[in-house]
Order: sequence, then C-alpha cells, then structure tokens
Amino acid sequence: MSQQPVEQGFLSLGQATSRAIALRAAGRGRLRRTLLVHGPVGSGKGSFVDDLLALLLCESVDLAARPCNACRGCRGARARTHPDLAIGSPERWRDDRSTGESIVAAARRWLGDSAGAPIAGSRRVLLVEGLDRASEQTQNALLKALEEPTDRHVHVLVADELTRVLPTIRSRSQALRVGAVPRAELVAWLVDRERLPADQAEALARIAGGMAGTAIGYARTPEAVEWRRRTQRELLGLLSAGRADRFGSVRDLLDEAARIGLEPVPADPDESVGDGEAPRVSSAVQRGAALVIVDVWLGLARDLLIAGVGRAEMAPGATLLPDLAAIAARLDRGQVRDFIGLLERIRDGLRQSAAPRLALEVAMLAWPHLPAA
Repeated sequence: MSQQPVEQGFLSLGQATSRAIALRAAGRGRLRRTLLVHGPVGSGKGSFVDDLLALLLCESVDLAARPCNACRGCRGARARTHPDLAIGSPERWRDDRSTGESIVAAARRWLGDSAGAPIAGSRRVLLVEGLDRASEQTQNALLKALEEPTDRHVHVLVADELTRVLPTIRSRSQALRVGAVPRAELVAWLVDRERLPADQAEALARIAGGMAGTAIGYARTPEAVEWRRRTQRELLGLLSAGRADRFGSVRDLLDEAARIGLEPVPADPDESVGDGEAPRVSSAVQRGAALVIVDVWLGLARDLLIAGVGRAEMAPGATLLPDLAAIAARLDRGQVRDFIGLLERIRDGLRQSAAPRLALEVAMLAWPHLPAA
C-alpha cells in the first residue's frame, strides 16, 4: 500500500508576507539569528512557529526545499522533541525555579544551559514563548544573549503584544507578524481540513474575525461556540438589569469562562520574583477568563454598533443572535461607541495584571441600559 506524499513547505494558514520573508531568507542562507513572531491571541502563532522550527531544523540538503516535513529534523521540530530545540517561557522559568531562586535567575540559568553546542544538527534553536509576559528584568537577561549571537544558535521569540517587548530586543530581531486571514481563505480551510459544511465554516470565520487559531478552535470545540452564544445572550439580558444583577453576574461569568478554558492563561508577569514566593495561580486563571469575556464582549458591542446603523447582516455575531438588530435599534450608538473604548482600555489593563473581577465590574457599570419599552 503506497503512502501519500508528504506536503512540503509551511503548513499553517495564510500569513503570506511573513511566510515569504522566512522562506526567501532561508533559501538564500540568510535567515536572521533572532526571529520575533508576534500577533493577537487566536491568530495561529503556534502553527506558524511550528513551521519556523521545521524550517530551521530541517535536514534536507536543498535549502529551497525546506521544510521538507519528512526528515527526522522536521518531525522532531513539529513534535517539539528535537534534541537541538530548547523551550523557555515565563511560566516554565517560574515553575522550574530552585528553592530561593528568582524568575530572572531561572531565566539566566535556562539561557546558560541552552547555549551549548548542537547535538544532532548544525544549530540549536532557543524558543521563548510569551516573551511579552516576561518582566523587563527577564527580557534584559535575554537581551544579553541576543547581543552575542553565534552561527550555531537561533532564537525564536513569540509575543502577543509587540509593544510589551523591549525596543532593544525588537531592534535586534526579524519581526514576523501573524494576523487575520482573508475570510474566503479561512472558510476554504475549514471546509477542506475540518470537514465543516460551507455555511457553518462561513459563520465560524465571521465570528472569529479572520483569526485562524480561534476559528479552528471553535471548529474542534463546539461547546466553545455555545459558550460564546450563551455569554453574549446573558450580556444582552443585562442591558435591562440593575446594578445588583449586573454585579452578581460577574462571578458566574468568570467561573464559567475559567471552567471552559478557552484561552491560554496569562502568567502574572514575574509576580513571584521574590525568593521563595509561591505563584498566585488562581489570579492568573481569573485574568485569563476575564480576557476571554472581554474579547467576547467587545465582539458583541461592535456587532451592536454595526447593527445600529442598519447593517446587521455585516455583524459577525448576528448568526448567533437573531434579535441583535432589534436590540441595537433601541440603544444610543454614542454610548455603545464609548463603551467599546472603555473595554479596550480594560483589556489592556488586564494584560498588565489588573484585578479581573474589579475590571469586569467597571465594565458592568458602563454597559448601556436599554430604555423602557
């Protein structure tokens, strides 16, 4: 029985510009020694990073054919088990600390341990995930390694928020952005690869705002779509509720979002740098849940704004909320617009360790009220 040929090249979806930059440079043997992959949560950075790792650790003698996705190097890179691949992150450094060791010291130790000679190939690859969640002190520890590059080491840095990466690191890196994918391309992928009906693929692509990681996550986790619909339905109901009911809903929203576990939990940024201090896992979980809620809330508010000007058919969430247009028509569009700005500021605050419950309570106070019928 013959085997199907292995598909060469990048296997992730979209990202034509960043893909072309990486493949062209690699084909010429001129790939930078520090690559900085950045883009929003849900954009599909993980799949793009898998492609980069395969490109860097591929054993094909033909540079233009990398990644071949068939050799031992490609397979080990994609499985993240390659002996020349070292993986670090603020969470790993926090968990791997010795007694009395700070996260900064643990990061320095990891850098030292990872900087040895290659074992199986011509280079070692140091992957740092969640760089933007690391403190300035930890990023400065990494900077020292980037300032002394060698031909035997490549650093792949990953961040959600580019602005939270030190300018000195950004200036020494080749930035590769991962962002939204054109809707038609995403729909075709969901139909071909996830075997979804065309109408369902279209709905998920719209809801996800073109973010491949989010759309594929929804396709593989139907309960996540139901959670989104249920959460937005509850938020719409709170447009007619008083302060007590709004505040009372915050705990339930946080608990359910944490239980569903839709997004990676952001680490408290080096919150336990002090010697021997235990990490506050519960606050990190709540912050991750609050960020998911805020993103869903932002989607709902933007849909209300679109529907409020008579274009409900263009609102991505309208497929989940049939009465969206009728509710939007009763709201003050200026208040909705102001609320969107507030939610964006709250999201930024949560990413910088604002208190999750308090942040959502502030949003509840500003959530517009429907006028009496």
